[in-house]
Amino acid sequence: MIRNLALIALTSVALTACMGAPAGGLGPAPLTPISRFSLQVEPGLDRIALAVHDNGLSGPQQGALVDIANRFGVEGASVLRVEAPSGGDPVSSEFAYRIKSALEAVGAPGHRIQVVAYDAPDPRAPVLVGFETLRASVPQCGTSWTSLTRTGANESQANFGCAVNANLAAQISNPRDIIAPRGMTPADPGRRAVVFDNYRKGEATAAPQEELVANRRVSQAVN
Repeated sequence: MIRNLALIALTSVALTACMGAPAGGLGPAPLTPISRFSLQVEPGLDRIALAVHDNGLSGPQQGALVDIANRFGVEGASVLRVEAPSGGDPVSSEFAYRIKSALEAVGAPGHRIQVVAYDAPDPRAPVLVGFETLRASVPQCGTSWTSLTRTGANESQANFGCAVNANLAAQISNPRDIIAPRGMTPADPGRRAVVFDNYRKGEATAAPQEELVANRRVSQAVN
């Protein structure tokens, strides 16, 4: 009897191995089928190092500051940080504030530029300029597969939604949109006032329509 039970158990394990894991996988089921692969962001850092010169910024350094100021504006980060080496070297400190002035001159908002110190092995170590970035986390799809035939639990397949979110993550230009939506642009009160004024006068509120000739629109902008 015990031998028969053991044989049945081994047979069940073998059949389960042949059939593969259930379609939904062996882990906890997601709250909804599309929440298994949600869009996520990963922190990063965009930073450059500028060697300290007694006579101020060099030409290549000024160009590098223009580039990082432009990237800072596009990224939408909150703070652009200028880090001077600690140690009390007056040239390094003055150099850091020259960098701040140069960043302001190329359009970086002064109230978003911070000048701080960092622990450096040498008082004349490079001055660091950078800001925190975000990038979309692209999930790796198809690394494991479950049995598409084992759908008795009526669960979605374990890779369901992965490719869609991976494509979205690769196409989103500003990953900060994943965290929160952008603020709405102001409404157009001028146009709204014209519509309401026409409504009160009993006039047409819609904009004039162009004439249709032979089912084709004829533009009135041609002189």
